[in-house]
Amino acid sequence: MIFTGSVVVDSHDSSGFCGRSKECLVAIYTGHRHSPQQTRQTQNLAYSLDDGRTWERYAGNPVLDLHKGSFRDPSVSWDEEQHHWRMAVSLAAEHVVRFYASPDLKTWTQLSDFGPAGDVAGAWECPVLLRIPEENGPGDLWALKVGVYPGAQQGGSGEQYFLGHFDGKRFVASNLPGSYGWTNYGKDDYCAISFNGLPQGENPIIIGWMSNWQYAAQMPTSPWRGQMSLPRRLSLRRDHTGVAIRQEPITTPLRGEHTAIQPPQHGEITSVPEPPFELDLQFGHSVEQVFGMRLYTDEKHWTEIGFDRSKREFFMDRTNAGLAITPDFPTKTTAPLAENRPYDLKLIVDRSSIEAYAQNGTIAMTNLVFPTFSNCKLAFFSATGKPLAIKGDLWKLRSVWK
Repeated sequence: MIFTGSVVVDSHDSSGFCGRSKECLVAIYTGHRHSPQQTRQTQNLAYSLDDGRTWERYAGNPVLDLHKGSFRDPSVSWDEEQHHWRMAVSLAAEHVVRFYASPDLKTWTQLSDFGPAGDVAGAWECPVLLRIPEENGPGDLWALKVGVYPGAQQGGSGEQYFLGHFDGKRFVASNLPGSYGWTNYGKDDYCAISFNGLPQGENPIIIGWMSNWQYAAQMPTSPWRGQMSLPRRLSLRRDHTGVAIRQEPITTPLRGEHTAIQPPQHGEITSVPEPPFELDLQFGHSVEQVFGMRLYTDEKHWTEIGFDRSKREFFMDRTNAGLAITPDFPTKTTAPLAENRPYDLKLIVDRSSIEAYAQNGTIAMTNLVFPTFSNCKLAFFSATGKPLAIKGDLWKLRSVWK
């Protein structure tokens, strides 16, 4: 089998695969072999001379073989400062990310190891090392993102991050407040990988697999099984709380008809378009301890999204959202709130998913939902029942499929 990997643009034919094409695509992936005697995972190459339409496996595979059964998920990119290819790959059972360097994608030299650290309840998978610029500032930090399965905080599979420094060889985690956390506090965003070949100066962009190994094999299969998140751009935020990764979903190219959200009257229910749509909300200063919104698809099915200041939690509750695939599916997911960050909320609502971003994108929470109907209504709530000071915007989103 072929497991997770990455693809790079070899723009100077360092691999020797491109030939007359001058540049080509090279895939670096994990090969997985299993027999009654052993399980073996190795790192392999394939290349494409026609923009990814067809691929040729490298005759010299594997290019990395530690004779291990849990050695996988290479993330490769070009290191502009060191002028070589850099790989982050997981020794999954050992809770270690190993870094390698190569001049040609074929010969790899070990640089250093990171880990064990953070959450080690499950196997470490899909590591990605990214340099993240600071918002409106000259500084930056490196982020090392690592998947965990099983045993993630949300249950099943999830992804933790470490913020720190990378000197070209070794990653050292920071002890700044906020330098460790989860890239997504929902159940359904795993093994996010980064885009290679972005224009110079662009902030890193990642895209995740929208599912969870707890129930991926029981997912409905029509008209597809599984989907990806929207891509989101990363930046680094510093404030009185500490540091945080800010995630901004890239929706502007999809935005269509716009509607302003007016402050609701007590108990008012507002009709919203059929998904997909984007909802941006700002909750004004309030003494309410618990407040938020319910997204109804009929009178008996809804998803509740809100803030609980007494518990210092942001939450999404899909217990009553619709189809429950397995006993692990109906659940409430939570994320820690920062008191000095704004109470804002961005929702991307699609036919079977809700991607939520709160507190200026420093909280991300993605959950699948399988409603019985596609018509949506919106109702705001507060613990005391008093109206909330809310303003916002709603955009109908166009499909990404042409």
